[in-house]
Amino acid sequence: MRHLQTGTLLITTLFTGLMAGLFAAFAYSVMPGLGRSSDHTFVEAMQGINKAIINPAFMLPFMGTIPLLGLAVALAWRGQSRPALPWLIAALVLYLMAFMVTSGVNVPLNDKLAQAGDPAHIRHLARWRSDFEGSWVAWNVVRALLHTAAFGCLTWALVLHGTHRTHESAGSGASLRTSPSLDARSASWATAPRMGISSSQATMAAVTAEGPGMSSGEASIIGTGDQSNRGWH
Repeated sequence: MRHLQTGTLLITTLFTGLMAGLFAAFAYSVMPGLGRSSDHTFVEAMQGINKAIINPAFMLPFMGTIPLLGLAVALAWRGQSRPALPWLIAALVLYLMAFMVTSGVNVPLNDKLAQAGDPAHIRHLARWRSDFEGSWVAWNVVRALLHTAAFGCLTWALVLHGTHRTHESAGSGASLRTSPSLDARSASWATAPRMGISSSQATMAAVTAEGPGMSSGEASIIGTGDQSNRGWH
């Protein structure tokens, strides 16, 4: 389950980052560049871009991020990396908002521009451009910011997930390091009666075999127990 959430978070963060980068590139590079072109060039270029972008390389991360985010939230809700849950929920909300901007504003504008037909035969080309450009550019900035914010939330969730796993691994390692000494002492207590020695003597032998890692408190307790038992033999 932990590996599943780690993989889900990595892929989701990557996909969201790709979307944020794509729309940001339109905001600070593509659209300002097209804004300096003629009406014919602008309409022709946007129609071509809107057709070319419908491909698996775009649709997979754009559409696939939503179920992946839902899966990441569900896994965190069930107890895997719970500290990352608020950031995952925030990322999901932000991504859904950006998705609604794209599907509710930018895509209808693209479809409307496509219905205008061949730019060489469009009458009042400047009016078509004016109706499209201002709204599309403004809402593209909005979705770029939303995707970037979602990417930031996912990045921090990934950091928290890694930190949580590190702490869990450290705790498991400490538990494994203490268990052998406990097993050795338990075994010595169980075999002491058959060997004709006291439990304290068996414990002292087990501790001696464990090495110099025994604390002074442990040595004091064992020594006291051994002295008190000598009167019974």
